[in-house]
Amino acid sequence: MERIFLLVLSGCLGVSRVTADSLSPPVNVTIKEVKANFAVVSWDIPEGDPVIGFAITQQKKDVRMLRFIQEVNTTTHSCALWDLEEETDYIVHVQSVSMSGTSPLSEPLRFRTPKEAETQASKNEVTMEEVGQATQMRAGELIIIVVVLIMWAGVIALFCRQYDIIKDNEPNNNKDKAKTSSECSTPEHPTGGLLRSKFPKNDNNRLPSVNIIEV
Repeated sequence: MERIFLLVLSGCLGVSRVTADSLSPPVNVTIKEVKANFAVVSWDIPEGDPVIGFAITQQKKDVRMLRFIQEVNTTTHSCALWDLEEETDYIVHVQSVSMSGTSPLSEPLRFRTPKEAETQASKNEVTMEEVGQATQMRAGELIIIVVVLIMWAGVIALFCRQYDIIKDNEPNNNKDKAKTSSECSTPEHPTGGLLRSKFPKNDNNRLPSVNIIEV
């Protein structure tokens, strides 16, 4: 990878470049991540062009000083612009580089760098937005946890209620069983049946007599 940086004064020094007629200039040239002393320029290359690199011309508005950046043997479609001045207007051109030369200049891209204080304020705003999003996520998680706990409490309360009902019915069932068992049983036959007399009856249906003999 080869990178060339040139800072020249227009009219005093010139940059000799061979233009390749077969190349089209880059398209969709945009600027992003603009800060007080830093920015990133990006672009797209028309499909089919034998591009091996790019060349960027950076110039202050109304100033005849420019910076020329060239990089070859790369497929990168973006470049960082550094050492910028805050509250300053810049004009940027991008060219494609091939083995036969460079393409025509792209459409000029104009942008202005902000104040350092504005950059810090934007950072603080982003931080506050992130904090707000994190707070919303935590609030949502807490709501879900509370709902789950309420559901579990309801299930436990229902279980305890059913258990108390079953426990209260057990003594009544035991009493009913004991009463039924006592009604169906006799002293001689605890498991039920008729009580039979131990003494046989005589023909006259009278009980047998007992004679006592004194000696």
